[in-house]
Amino acid sequence: AAAEFGPLSLQEGQPIYLAVKGVVFDVTSGKEFYGKGAPYNALVGKDSTRGVAKMSLDPADLTHDITGLTEEELKSLDDIFNNVYKAKYPIVGYTSRRILNEDGSPNLDFKPEDQPHFNIKDEF
Repeated sequence: AAAEFGPLSLQEGQPIYLAVKGVVFDVTSGKEFYGKGAPYNALVGKDSTRGVAKMSLDPADLTHDITGLTEEELKSLDDIFNNVYKAKYPIVGYTSRRILNEDGSPNLDFKPEDQPHFNIKDEF
């Protein structure tokens, strides 16, 4: 039956994920911001920490790398991370950088983010 709708509507039904600070959020409910053709679609499908910190959609900034960010940009990053992403969108996972060390061994300091206002278990 799915074939009748063609690839576009199948894509429409796919969840939209993006990562900030190694935390993967399901931003599907913010389709008007993150969906195809939407203003922040460039952030989707990758860890865009630097872009979020700099309020930049420049492809060079769509990376996890926060080297050289200013104090202000880092503060802005934390504000947006806590007050937008963690407040509005459920966490669905973590990037490998967040849970593994560079050599691939488990990062023993890893702690999941606390998100008490979402109880994902009830949704399934």
